[in-house]
Amino acid sequence: MYKLSPSDFAYLYEECKLCYYLKVKHGITRPQMPMPGVFSAINTRIQGSLVGKDLHFLSDKLPDGVVESQEGWVESKRVPGTDVYIKGKYDLLVKLGDGSHLLVDLKISQPDIGKIEKYGTQLNAYKFALENPASGEPIKITRLGLLIFYPDKVELDDGVAELEFPAKWLEVPIDDDGFLNFIKKIDTLLAGPTPEETESCKWCEYRHVGENWTHTTPPKDEIPF
Repeated sequence: MYKLSPSDFAYLYEECKLCYYLKVKHGITRPQMPMPGVFSAINTRIQGSLVGKDLHFLSDKLPDGVVESQEGWVESKRVPGTDVYIKGKYDLLVKLGDGSHLLVDLKISQPDIGKIEKYGTQLNAYKFALENPASGEPIKITRLGLLIFYPDKVELDDGVAELEFPAKWLEVPIDDDGFLNFIKKIDTLLAGPTPEETESCKWCEYRHVGENWTHTTPPKDEIPF
């Protein structure tokens, strides 16, 4: 079976089917671009401050439920009708009043409505893994959502810069059928021939440039990126 990481769905899979195929099927990954550590630090600190608290502590516009855990790893059984399974790390798991759970993905980003569609499959994948774990007890997920923070204004006080990050909530629809159809497309991709390169993929272009110029020094004006 092949392991699928939900975090790859919104970007890698959509950007280039060949790069996605090479990563999942052959373990050939793109070079990692350095991510400023401040974003990870902000994300983790916000999550940690919410554990054990009701989301209403943050804002009365958020769902009513207690944050049970943060950054939890999940691994699913085989997705029915495929040769793949889900493995990844969710952001926040919230226990609701009826005993079921809300799954939250936290973003440091602009809170535009398009993110609901962009990250919907990712959240539905974590839902599948929590409800169909490879081991342990299943966890029932009845709601999904994006908790988005973006800096609004800054105040300077006695050598300290205080940023305001107002919270924005975007509810994500549960779509079990849509998730299964999406995963079956990936399963078909992995079972088939090597995909064609995506014309707009800079990584594919980079591979060819490297092949052509391995033993020469290219003119700077000929580097296409």
